[in-house]
Formats: sequence, structure tokens, C-alpha cells
Amino acid sequence: MTLKINRMLNQSLGNITSWQREAAGVQGETSYGKFRVQCYNDHIARISVTRDEAFEDFSYAVVASPQGTPTLTELSGFLELRTNAFVLKIDTAPVRFSFYTLQGQPINEDDPAFGTSWNGEQVTTYKKMQTGERFIGLGEKTGPLDRKGQGYQNWATDSFAYSPGQDPLYCSIPFYIGVHNGVAYGIFFDNSFKSFFNFGASNDRFASFYADAGEMNYYFIHGSSVAEIIRHYTHLTGRMEMPPLWSIGYQQCRYSYYPDKEVLNLARTFREKDIPADTIVFDIHYMDQYKIFTWNNRDFADPAILLTQLRDMGFHVVVMCDPGIKVEEGYATYDAGMRENIFIQYPDGTPYTGQVWPGWCHFPDFSNPRARAWWQEQFKEYVALGVDGFWNDMNEIATWGQMLPELMTMDFEGQQATMRRGRNLYGFLMARSTYEGTKALLAGRRPFNLTRSGYSGVQRYAAVWTGDNVAYDEHMLLGVRLVNSMGLSGIAFAGYDVGGFVGDANSKLFARWVSIGTFSPFFRGHSMINSRDSEPWAYGEEVEQISRNYIKLRYQLLPYLYSLFHEASETGMPVQRSLAIDYTHDRKVYDGQFHNQYLLGPSLLIAPAESTKEFIKVYLPDGDWYTLYTGHKHAGHAEVITECPVHRLPVFVKAGALLPLKPAAPNTQAVSELLILHLYTGKQDSTFVYYEDDGATFEYQSGIYARRPLAYYAAARKLVVGTTEGTYVSPVKKLKIVWHGLDEHPTEALVQGEPVVIHPDVSQFLAALEKFDPFFDPEPAPQEAVYSAEIAYTAGEIVIQW
Repeated sequence: MTLKINRMLNQSLGNITSWQREAAGVQGETSYGKFRVQCYNDHIARISVTRDEAFEDFSYAVVASPQGTPTLTELSGFLELRTNAFVLKIDTAPVRFSFYTLQGQPINEDDPAFGTSWNGEQVTTYKKMQTGERFIGLGEKTGPLDRKGQGYQNWATDSFAYSPGQDPLYCSIPFYIGVHNGVAYGIFFDNSFKSFFNFGASNDRFASFYADAGEMNYYFIHGSSVAEIIRHYTHLTGRMEMPPLWSIGYQQCRYSYYPDKEVLNLARTFREKDIPADTIVFDIHYMDQYKIFTWNNRDFADPAILLTQLRDMGFHVVVMCDPGIKVEEGYATYDAGMRENIFIQYPDGTPYTGQVWPGWCHFPDFSNPRARAWWQEQFKEYVALGVDGFWNDMNEIATWGQMLPELMTMDFEGQQATMRRGRNLYGFLMARSTYEGTKALLAGRRPFNLTRSGYSGVQRYAAVWTGDNVAYDEHMLLGVRLVNSMGLSGIAFAGYDVGGFVGDANSKLFARWVSIGTFSPFFRGHSMINSRDSEPWAYGEEVEQISRNYIKLRYQLLPYLYSLFHEASETGMPVQRSLAIDYTHDRKVYDGQFHNQYLLGPSLLIAPAESTKEFIKVYLPDGDWYTLYTGHKHAGHAEVITECPVHRLPVFVKAGALLPLKPAAPNTQAVSELLILHLYTGKQDSTFVYYEDDGATFEYQSGIYARRPLAYYAAARKLVVGTTEGTYVSPVKKLKIVWHGLDEHPTEALVQGEPVVIHPDVSQFLAALEKFDPFFDPEPAPQEAVYSAEIAYTAGEIVIQW
């Protein structure tokens, strides 16, 4: 009797009783359930395990379809499924799934004793931990880069002022990457019930992932690098479309700016103080009693005139969009929602009511196509006014009391499910509804969409920010790690509230945070109600100048950044990149001293430092590295001590880097005829793809873009600006090439075989950062010898030799 009870408490899949080949894999019956393996390409295999009659093939996250053509062989005691990238061994008695390289090296193996098992409704897969294995990713999770020895939960939660170790937070991204012994793999556990990942926490026997209900449904991904794994994961879950150019400029937010005169004064101050900015964000006080799709007529008497005035000053507006619809007859949005019957319901058919900012509210069921169509209609007035930015907040769902009932039902495209299955998806579905709806209304122009909560695949619909952070140094560095981790998990457009949302930053903290935020994908200053002013000029003249310098640097970097966003849209590669992507098997990058460091694109290494520090130890991986400010060259694979005064964030440039920049401008609407290409010479060849389009529409999807490869050939002392691909006509007329690290002063270069004079130069975008107080404490220009030449910028190939 004891044995029978134990088997009921933890029931494994059992033995294979029958199996049959399928086009993309294999399916079989077992003693206690069924399994299926489907290959989506040579690098991706989906493992499905269920005790139900049929497999669950519904997913909001996955946009790809099985297309693999593996070979399947029956051998003694196991089935072997082989692709061009890995081998899957399926033991028959009991059923276990183990993945190997083509050479037979273990990549990822089921625990031999447990495999996939049920404990009541809970379904778990147990994995053998490989020698020296590390675990990275999982999206928006606190803690270290290497998650070995940690456990995590996915349950979308309103986490106001969360602690540096708090879990869960707002987003649920059940995807991690395992690294060991020179190999790497990914696991995407596509189950939206409350789920858990255990990487050896409280045990020394296995790693595991499990969900409270639903089927075991995970995707194994293998590639030659972490970058390749991210590419295959985003093949499964989709990639972002190009964002509007203005959205990657500086955005200013506060909870809240009102009345309209304060908003206009804010905009004028940015322009008067020569601090670039593109966006002002309207938090909930722009609404009438916090009711979405309304305006506070006392403080915003004429939104159309206000938005026109802001537009004339070169500002876009982002508006807060909360999901709670106030229960109030006569409120047009509520009345329309009730007529259309689009709200989440209890099992007895009555709408769920929860309390949030407006009071008692109903909430749209974004898993219902009718609700998504209704939601689009609500945005018509915003779009007609000229609003093209939208901020999805409170979408975990956040309600006062933080105890969302789990018995509520959602439509799930007609399949009906409870909030147990829907909670982790709600923010994702709201982001989807907002993006698809506003995209349709904007009729060819790109919307900007931001969300607090999301699930795997949310990168298709929105940027993500890290929620209600706190104004202190540890939280500043935590935000960096959160964005790094989201990048590892397919979310390329992410960021944090610069300066901290909760609490009051001091001058040093704000200055440091602005400098770090300059090198983040999403760059927004934001602070809470009843806190001190937290604009770039609010901390005194020195911090104002530091902020101006770094925000101007952000705008100079836009050609480089925009090209990185294009890469993200094509490959899923994040803009902000954990060092684990390029230096996966270098143990130093996982060291707690260095795990905050990251790359912005392939070339800039950022070493975030606390605002209280004057010196920091930095790890420079393989290769040679230039100090951004002085041009001093360091050999890689070394630890260096560097100064980090509050006006100088440690930033290094990789030898061989090709950095396209432009002159600073007040906003992204400014058109420059000059492209400045910085070349940091080194021993290794390098490439970069420079990308342009109109920055505003989807015409790039029809070939109206300008994409051109850049290549540096070290030994030949040659730079090639490749032929332009696409039909977009670039506004650039002149190309200025700036050489860094030349051993001697060349007097001329050959451009298309014709001599061009090379001049000594001062790299202005570096010199500006040194002058943090131009009146009383100017610092010297960069120490390195910099040389430049200016030539015509044409669409055909340009070859430069020196």
C-alpha cells in the first residue's frame, strides 16, 4: 500500500508502450500518459508530455511551426532522433529525454530517476546538473547573472518598491540558457500557469522546472553560441518591429506632470537648457478621476492645443493606459464595455470587480478577439489628437489587496480558461491589444508601446521597463542586471526609471544614473508623486551639465543605436548585451565583481559603478580595449582599476570597433548631412551593419531602407563602406572618418584610389564629456592622437586605405 501511495504522489511518465513516427518527430504512448517530440528546425525540439487525451497546441507565445526533418532510429532500449545540430536519445523504459552533440557530448539530460513526473496536478521535469553548469536568463529576475543555486517563480505581480532579491516581479519569461563544458542550450517552458525554476536551490541532485497545472511543454534549443540560441528562441517567439526613432531618444516622465502649463514649461526648459529630449509622458493625472480614455478638463482644458504646442517644440507624447475601467454608468468606455460584454467574468457570468486608481473597476478580457477590437476603438480619440505613444501599466493585474481571484474565466480565443492560466499572460495580451490596435489606427506610422507586465513573446508588441524601482545605488545596479537578463530572454527594448521612481535620489546618484541610462535601450527619467523634482536640471549646475553631456552623447550615438535595433528586429540580438553572450565560457564574466558589466552592441563595454565610488575594478575580456575618454589602450583578459568620478562612467571601446555617430541635436527630428564614423584600429578585422530608414513608418518592410555593411581590414589598413542595399535615400551627404589608435600620423588616405588629406583632430563627442563644469573646472581634451578626413557620402562602395 505504501508503494502505491508514493506512486500516486509522484507519478512518472512510465515506459513507452507504443510509438509512431511523425513528419517532424515522433509521438508515443506510455504507461501513464503520452509524449510527443516535434522539431521546429535543426536546432529546436519541442517536448510535450500529457496525461490528457490530446496535446495542447495552443500558445500565445510561439509564432513558428514545426518544420524539422529529423531522422529517427529505433535502437536497443531507446529511440534516437537526429538533426544536423544535435541528437536526442529517448529511453524507452522508463521514458527519459537526453540531448547530445553530434560528437556524443551531453548537452542536457533528464534526471535518470525522475524525468518528467506529476505530483497531483503539478507537472515537473527534472534535469541532471552537468559539471560546472551555469544558468542565465529567465527575463525580469533579480539576483546574480549565474542563477546556479537559486530558485524562481513566475507569477506576474505588482511589486512596488521591490527589494534587490524579491521574486516574482512583473514579467514572466520562462526561458533560460544553460552553459557548461564548452556547450550551451536553451529551455523555453511554454506553460502560463504559475511555474517554478530550481537550479539546485535546496538540493544538490537536480535542476527542475514545473508548473501548478497544464502539460509539460518545453522547447530545447541548441546552438554554437548564446547569440545563436537567442536567435532561435526569437524565431519561436517572434521579434520586435522597428520602433519609431523618437522612442529611443530621451523621455521625461513624472507621476505626474500637471496642469498643462507645467507640461509646457517642462518642454520649454529642455529646449532652453539645450538638453535633448523627444518625449513627455503623461501619467494618470491627465485623466478625469483616473478614468482611462478621458481628460481632466480642469488641468488639460484643450488637449488638442497642448499636443500641437508640444509637437511644434519637437515633442511626442506618451499616455498612460491602465486596464481598469471604472464601474460608472454614463462613463462612455464603461458603458461600451458592458454593451459589448468584453470584461473578465466570474464563473456565474458577472464581471469581475477589483479596486484600483479610479475606484472599483472591470477589466477587459484581452484573450477575447472582440475585446481586442473594442480596445482599438477606444484609442481613436488619442490618435486623432496626435498621440503615438502608449504606456501599459498596472497590467499584472494590479489591484488593491493583491489577491486576484483565480476562479475568474477568460475567453482564450474561445477555449475558456481560468485566471490560473491567464494571469501570467494578461500583461502580454494587453500589450498585444494596444500595439495591434494603435498600429492599425496610425495607418502606416509606428506606435511606441511600453508595458510593465509580459510573457515570452512580448517583444513583438512592446518595450518593457522594470517597474517601480527605488532611488539607491543597489537598485540602480539591479536595474542593469534586469535589462541584461531580459536581453538574454529575447526582450531587446528594455530599460528602467532613471533616478529611481520611489524615494529621492541625491545629486551624485542621479548623475550616475543618467550616465548609465545613456547606454540603455530605453532611456526615461521618472519619479513618484510627493518626491523631489527629478529632471536633469533639478540637482544643481554640475549635475545639469553632466546630464546634458551624457544625453547629448546618447543623441550622437543614435546611428549606432538605431542600427542595433534593426539587428534586434532581424535576429533577436539584444541592444544591451550581457557579457555572457560574447564571452560565454569566460568564468570572470559571472564573478559578482563584474556581472553588472555589459556590452552596448558589439563595441561599447559599460562598467556601471555606484555613485559613491571614485575607483572601480573592471574586467576586460579578450581583445584590446580603448578607454572612451582618453583613448588609452588596454590588453584584454585582464582586470584593471579605473577612475569613476561622478561625471565619468567607465566605458571602453573594443579594438576594431566601427561606431557611426552624428552631431548632437535637440531631438531625433533634426536631420544631419554628416555621418561621423569612428574607427578604433586594432589587430583583428571587424564588421558592422549601418542601417537607416525614415524612422517613422513601416515602409522599411517594403524595401525602403538603406542598409550597408562596414568592414575594417586590420592588416591591409583598409576600411570598406559597402554598397547601399534598399531604396531609402539617405540625407547624409558627407562622411567624416575618425581614426583612433594609429601608431603614427598618416598624412593622407586613398579614397577610391585618390589621395585625401588626413588631419589631426579632437573627437568632440569625447571632449564634451570631460567638461562637466565648463565654467570653473574644465578638464583637458582626450589624450589620444585622433585623426580625421572628410569625404563625400555616396550610395556605392567606398574604399579607404591609409
